[in-house]
Amino acid sequence: MNGNLAGAHSFTTASDPEFRESVSEDVTHAYYQGAKPLHPWVGETEAAFTGWDGEQKYSWVKAPRFKGEPMQVGPLAQVLIGYQQGHPLTRKYTELAISQIRAVGGIRVTPDMLHSTLGRHAARAIRAAMLAELAQKHWQLLVDNIAKGDYTVHNQPVFSGHEVEGVGTHEAPRGTLSHWVVVKDEKIKNYQAVVPSTWNASPRDRSGAHGPYEASLLHTPLARPEEPLEVLRTVHSFDPCMACACHAFDPSGKQVAKVKVL
Repeated sequence: MNGNLAGAHSFTTASDPEFRESVSEDVTHAYYQGAKPLHPWVGETEAAFTGWDGEQKYSWVKAPRFKGEPMQVGPLAQVLIGYQQGHPLTRKYTELAISQIRAVGGIRVTPDMLHSTLGRHAARAIRAAMLAELAQKHWQLLVDNIAKGDYTVHNQPVFSGHEVEGVGTHEAPRGTLSHWVVVKDEKIKNYQAVVPSTWNASPRDRSGAHGPYEASLLHTPLARPEEPLEVLRTVHSFDPCMACACHAFDPSGKQVAKVKVL
């Protein structure tokens, strides 16, 4: 919370109640219908384009929150939390990266100083090195398992007759990805995806709290305000994927096209 690494703690899986019960999405400043934050299992995604208004609605991105607070996800979060918790591979490559930064820039960098544009780029390199090493380990585990005669690749789902809720999570390259589903009578009743770039690109919520992109840009000095390259560099350090924030409307607000994906 608030970048305080000393307060980092963990939960084991997505089934941990702390995670399942703590995620919500706010649409106060997003182009969707709704008046209050909703948990993904009861989430709604009903477009309500009203035109850009910096004080009202100005984004197609919802505002995900964890325990009501904005969260940065992605390589920097993965690396700093792993480093704080003593994860061996994270510490190995983070310390190597810090030594390289010191050698090139002549700056005595500490892990806390990685809360920056530089830190996000460094963390992406750290994660790539870690995963390359882990890939060899996991490949060997797979080969050994197949050699033992285990060819299982699929678990057949079994649905009960009543309504059930589920969530699947993954640490994608850009950060925490979660898919939330409600199934009733073996059919999908509701489905919401809370994706990494949504966490990072979120607009303000109803309390006025900024999302990570916005917060990272506050008080950024610009050499040439008419060509704000510093803004571009900082936002690019999050590696945005904004396809799900693109919607086609004509100038009057009429929806041009709608594609059913589920």
